[in-house]
Amino acid sequence: MADTVREIERKYEADDDTRLPDLAGIDRVAAVAEAGTEDLDAVYYDTADQRLAAAGITLRRRTGGRDAGWHLKLPVAPGVRDELRAPLSETPPPELTALVRSRVLDGELVAVVRLRTRRTVRVLKDAAGTPLAEVAEDAVHAWPAAGAVDAGTAGAGRPGARWREIEVELVGDGGAGLLDEVGRALTAAGVRPASAASKLARALAETGQSRDGAAPHAAGPDERLVHGSGKAPVKAKGKGAGKRGKKGPTAGDVVLRYAREQVRVIIELDPAVRRDLPDAVHRMRVATRRLRSAFRSYTKVLDRAATQPIGVELKWLAAELGVERDREVLTERLREGLAELPGTLRLGPVDARLRIWSERHRAGARDRLLDVLDGPRYLALLKTLHAFLEEPPLRKAAGRPAPEVAAGAVLKDYRRLARRTEAALAASAGRERDEALHGARKAAKRTRYAAEAARPALGRPAKKFAKRTKRVQQLLGDHQDSVVARGALRELATQAQRAGEGGFTFGLLYGREEALAADRERALPDVWRKASRRKHRAALRP
Repeated sequence: MADTVREIERKYEADDDTRLPDLAGIDRVAAVAEAGTEDLDAVYYDTADQRLAAAGITLRRRTGGRDAGWHLKLPVAPGVRDELRAPLSETPPPELTALVRSRVLDGELVAVVRLRTRRTVRVLKDAAGTPLAEVAEDAVHAWPAAGAVDAGTAGAGRPGARWREIEVELVGDGGAGLLDEVGRALTAAGVRPASAASKLARALAETGQSRDGAAPHAAGPDERLVHGSGKAPVKAKGKGAGKRGKKGPTAGDVVLRYAREQVRVIIELDPAVRRDLPDAVHRMRVATRRLRSAFRSYTKVLDRAATQPIGVELKWLAAELGVERDREVLTERLREGLAELPGTLRLGPVDARLRIWSERHRAGARDRLLDVLDGPRYLALLKTLHAFLEEPPLRKAAGRPAPEVAAGAVLKDYRRLARRTEAALAASAGRERDEALHGARKAAKRTRYAAEAARPALGRPAKKFAKRTKRVQQLLGDHQDSVVARGALRELATQAQRAGEGGFTFGLLYGREEALAADRERALPDVWRKASRRKHRAALRP
């Protein structure tokens, strides 16, 4: 994997005759050290319709300076980006292009802008001489990449652009307070906050290449489609397209806004999953489940014939994402159970046995997930999701006022949950009840997601309804986790016995999990009674 550097910086611009102030003495800055001047030459890559630029992502090949090579910058938060670096090569390196696959899809990455920068760097240091931040003063010259062979070539008949930029980047423990102080000193001297988020964004605008304001379909599957406006559906077609409710948004508006958000999460988390960042797999899996659930709950808004095949693929993706995630959660549950036992009851090498079991199940899971993300089936799903957002398969009810349609969908799912819960409570103890409770859990999750999607239409009642349903889901989830844990403990005990180690400790944990499941079963009637009160359902009615 490429090296990663977290960038925390502020960008400014200044006229050619503006003098930068002396920054010594502000905050903890005791001295300002000159770090020299360097010449940088960078070519930025994107698709022809600028899908990376639309997402605030930059990919460049840069020579000169201390960090020559390929750089991929992924946004983290305002003013914060992760820069992933790879050695110089003639073409974009696969380890970086994989991280933008969810944006680029099968589009070709081409050179779009060339920047030559003369950079003068000053280092802000504290009294001990420790660097706190770097202030880079850049004289930038940009051209369209096509034909920009040297500094005297404008490229493709378009004029080049020149500007002066100042970047202030943390390199130590200065924190946001230091950036604020430096910013105030710069603005007092006549320096302005940058008008563009990045050099690339300004270069595209000033060389006449920016696609801001272009029609969504002209830009391809980028942020204009994924984020949308939260108002009328983007390029919506169908019986409900283009209509507005008399007192607010239509059902199509609300459902598509929710669907758009889940697609955005899937696309944005793709690089994080590939980088194995904390909780990325779980969050991406939840987004796939929420989107699939919306398709199933809001069939009056979205044509089931069009969404059902997408739902099948989302179910497949969620299952692939769950292989490693489920193992991690289960291992942690068993590890915590062992830790709670007194030493006198931990007989044999139980910790080692659990570690071996976990590693055996983990082997290959990471490689398998990366193969999935690099595979044709996942790529086809991403393209299908973009096509869905571009031309949503709306039904007639999509043009109706959102509250009445949303309430109907949530209550329909609630009735399904009620049937399954009552059946589970009446089921015989053992495997029959376990399976029935698991079915009720899935129904609770679907009802909760339907209520979450309905919040823009129904407001606080939907929020409360989702919260109460979540309590039911969590209780049933604890029960299902116990069922899965008991299966794993049975497997561990069998392996330990075959190795001559004895299975007493794992049997003890099995008994504890059995007791926990029984406790959840006893608690369910009361939790369900509180969640299913008629007044809660009545509050959803518009």
